[in-house]
Amino acid sequence: MRINAVCMGVAALGLSATAALAHHSFAMFDADKTVKIEGTIKEFQWTNPHSWILMTVPNAQGAQEQWAIEMGAPGGLARQGWVPKTLTPGMKVTAVIHPLKDGTHGGQFMAVTLPDGSTKGNANAAAGANAGG
Repeated sequence: MRINAVCMGVAALGLSATAALAHHSFAMFDADKTVKIEGTIKEFQWTNPHSWILMTVPNAQGAQEQWAIEMGAPGGLARQGWVPKTLTPGMKVTAVIHPLKDGTHGGQFMAVTLPDGSTKGNANAAAGANAGG
C-alpha cells in the first residue's frame, strides 16, 4: 500500500512538471527573426505569470494596429529594474521582439527603447533589430 502511494506521488509530480514545461513553451515565436516596431504604449500589464506590453503601431497605410508583446513575470522584471509604471499609456517607444510565427501582431519581448533613449532588456537585440511590423 505504501509503495502505491509513493508511485502515485511520483506520477503526480511528473505530470505537473510536464504541464509547467508546456506552459512555458516559446515555440510560437520565431527566434530566428528579430523585428523592431515603433508605436505608442496602450497598456502595460504587470501580471503573473507573464507581463504584457500592448502597443498601437501604425501599419504601412498609417492605420493603427494593436500589438501584444509577452514578457517575463513581474518578479524577474523587478530584478532587472522594472516597476509597474516603467511604461505608461501614451508613451512613444521602440520595441524589439521575436515575432509570432503565424504573422499576427505580437511577439516575445527582447528590448524596449524609452523616450529618454534608455534601453530596457537586451541592448544587443535593440541595436541589431530589423525594422518591420
